[in-house]
Amino acid sequence: MSNVGQIEKLTQARVVKLFCESLGYEYLGNWIDRTGNRNIESDLLRSFLNKQGYEENLISRALHLFDKAAGDTSKSLFDRNKAVYELLRYGVKVKPEVGENTQTVWLIDWK
Repeated sequence: MSNVGQIEKLTQARVVKLFCESLGYEYLGNWIDRTGNRNIESDLLRSFLNKQGYEENLISRALHLFDKAAGDTSKSLFDRNKAVYELLRYGVKVKPEVGENTQTVWLIDWK
């Protein structure tokens, strides 16, 4: 058995424990072999945003911009990760309709 990645797995387990026990997150398990596995689980994120009270058009636009930033192959991996981080940290700025004021959709409940 190879020891490659074992230190990282231990670190991941500690982070999962912290998020579950201290922050109240639910761990969904290791999805590495799951069919259709993606970095962004749009259905789960859409459900979360609905529970937060966002309108459907704002959710759709925010998810589109989030997917676009994560999948922009014209940028380096570093730049894509930076863009995704900024959207997670500072929210996605979207307009409900043309000519309306910009609103921020928070992908993470920082409270």
